[in-house]
Amino acid sequence: MRAILFGILMWAVGLCAATAQDLSGLARVESAQSGIEDGWFDTTTLTLSLSQGVPFRVFVLDEPARLVVDFREVDFQGLRADALLGGTERVDDIRFGTFKPGWSRLVADLSAPMVPREIEMPVDTASGRATLRIEMTEADAEAFAAATTRAIDPDWGIQAAAPPQVAEDSFVLVIDPGHGGVDPGAVRDTTTEKDLMLGIGLALRDVLRRSGDIEVVMTRDTDVFVSLPGRVALAHQVGADAFLSLHADALSQGRARGATVYTLSDQASDEASAQLAAQHDRADILAGVDLSGTDDEVATVLMDLARTETMPRTDTLATALIEAMDTAGGPMNRRPRREAGFSVLKSADIPSVLVEVGFLSDERDLANLRDPVWRAVMVEALAAGILQWRDDDLALQPLIRQ
Repeated sequence: MRAILFGILMWAVGLCAATAQDLSGLARVESAQSGIEDGWFDTTTLTLSLSQGVPFRVFVLDEPARLVVDFREVDFQGLRADALLGGTERVDDIRFGTFKPGWSRLVADLSAPMVPREIEMPVDTASGRATLRIEMTEADAEAFAAATTRAIDPDWGIQAAAPPQVAEDSFVLVIDPGHGGVDPGAVRDTTTEKDLMLGIGLALRDVLRRSGDIEVVMTRDTDVFVSLPGRVALAHQVGADAFLSLHADALSQGRARGATVYTLSDQASDEASAQLAAQHDRADILAGVDLSGTDDEVATVLMDLARTETMPRTDTLATALIEAMDTAGGPMNRRPRREAGFSVLKSADIPSVLVEVGFLSDERDLANLRDPVWRAVMVEALAAGILQWRDDDLALQPLIRQ
């Protein structure tokens, strides 16, 4: 296997000869000519028809086995996962979307380890159209492990943008709209969690900024992917005083409905909370992030520190948000305060909470989340809870220092 197949950007030859179209626009994936087909001798071929050639890179990840293709950049609009998967039994699922500004990502879950054997992107010199073709072949554990060894870091989502500058001595809140880009979160028909939470997060930012005396930093303000460690890292880089992660998940088991506020614990308060935490951590895997460097021992230490130094302040933040949302009419979950081991809450020195504004798996919550008037009421309630907690927390700081 040629070394250039992994760890480098590849540029399709012949682009300079493409004169029949304006190459300044995004390359479009043409669904009708794209697909995944199983072939002879344990081979599977991914074909993507593009309106123009673009730089790209290809690599594989393990646990689970995944093929990852990054592009600079393509428009996946109109492409359907089920249409791509119609001709294969060796690819279980596929996702695609924006990964970070200027980059798009496609992630294919492999039913068994496979490695790319041939990669090419020929470009039609007359029209500029290009076809990305990746032929994969089944590999044993040793060959697959060798293929996953790369000189590059596949986690380009650690930081979506440079951290903004914040004024000294200001109160800084980091708002984290869940999911984004290649990771849509929960989906009901045409409603996606990532879009709902981005809208609520931006509206909350605007309300808080109008209130004055508070700096708001967004982990993302567009439809891009940011890894869980990247969200936490940003909060530390800007010296956040509080961290608020917004979600509207779906649960496949049990019944969950109503607004719920989660705080960090290594032991989930119930089975549903444990399921949600597992789903959130799996989101990074689904987006093609390499988690091989995760240190569980360090994570445990961080959770212990969070309990002893930050959890009292986190508890009061959770209470303030619950009371504000309840006053606004909720509706609230029958147990609105819960705990779980969400990775995004593992900042040892920053009060951090995760708010499930509602659950897309519940019909009542789904109707509320789709209602712009209801969303506006909840945004105002979240803002009121944050501001009340900010005032109370600042008043207690002199006593804590004594």
